[in-house]
Amino acid sequence: MSDIILGIESSCDDTSAAVIRDGWLLSNVIAGQDVHRRFGGVVPELASRAHELNIVPVVSEALRQAGVSKEELTAIAFTRGPGLLGSLLVGTSFAKSLSLSLGIPIVMVNHLQGHILAGFVKEEGAENRQPSFPYLCLLVSGGNSQIVRVDGPLEFEILGQTIDDAVGEAFDKCSKMLGLGYPGGPVIDRLAKEGDPDRFQFAKPRIPGLDYSFSGIKTSLLYFVRDEMAKDPSFLENNKEDLCASFQKTLIDILMNKLIKAVRQTGIKEITIGGGVSANSGLRSRIESEGRKRGWNTYLPAFKFTTDNAAMIAIAGYYRYLAGERCPLDVAPVSRISEF
Repeated sequence: MSDIILGIESSCDDTSAAVIRDGWLLSNVIAGQDVHRRFGGVVPELASRAHELNIVPVVSEALRQAGVSKEELTAIAFTRGPGLLGSLLVGTSFAKSLSLSLGIPIVMVNHLQGHILAGFVKEEGAENRQPSFPYLCLLVSGGNSQIVRVDGPLEFEILGQTIDDAVGEAFDKCSKMLGLGYPGGPVIDRLAKEGDPDRFQFAKPRIPGLDYSFSGIKTSLLYFVRDEMAKDPSFLENNKEDLCASFQKTLIDILMNKLIKAVRQTGIKEITIGGGVSANSGLRSRIESEGRKRGWNTYLPAFKFTTDNAAMIAIAGYYRYLAGERCPLDVAPVSRISEF
């Protein structure tokens, strides 16, 4: 008998629902929230209100596209955290209510583990390459920057992480600083393709071990642009492509230097990336080139699985369901998760 899992993701500003059958993706529906662009970042209260409006139609559409009725579902997987508490509460409450009405269990999922396991979602007609255990995942997003060792679908160990800001936050704040808009990552990536990555040099932090730091590079960029604008008011407009390319290259250098070090320390050459910043073309290209040079087996997620989506929650929940995990109905969402 097949196991059919409904995944629900509502950790930030995307409402998403997905259906998988025995690990194969049947649907993955995402409703975004453009309202946040005018504010230059996600407004938590607006996000939670939009989730309330989106959750029922998104789940209904996911079931329709999958050709599955709600009565055929085996279990419901939902994001418990980390994320915005109000947004998480919408997804958690919906999962509980549907589970009660159908008499089926719910399975809670760590959002970050969903990103790490996104590569295990199988699709008809796709290559479906999957890493072998153990593997290293470079998890990079607006809220997290980590190197994670993965020994199995339920076995994770953080080897290194940021001690301050995440790399995605650095991209967004750089974009805001340069007046390029929100979200900053895609804008900087696009402009970087037209610029010279070696034109400007920015200081890189010296953090011991495998941990990261991205707060200093933002300050470095801020002071550099301020000083150059004092000499030439048109500096920013005339050099924005080179600034983006140089800034992006510096961030990628920081990420890759620690990943290379982690490979040396562990001897693991199965490498994946995950999270919103894994959509960055410069990072994807660098991962592949370093992999060819160093004999790594690299696995890049499809672009649709890099941003927040319910397919990754469904596959992570699927593995937890198979392992016998079930979630009590009195569980509460959490904005932070201390244990990975």
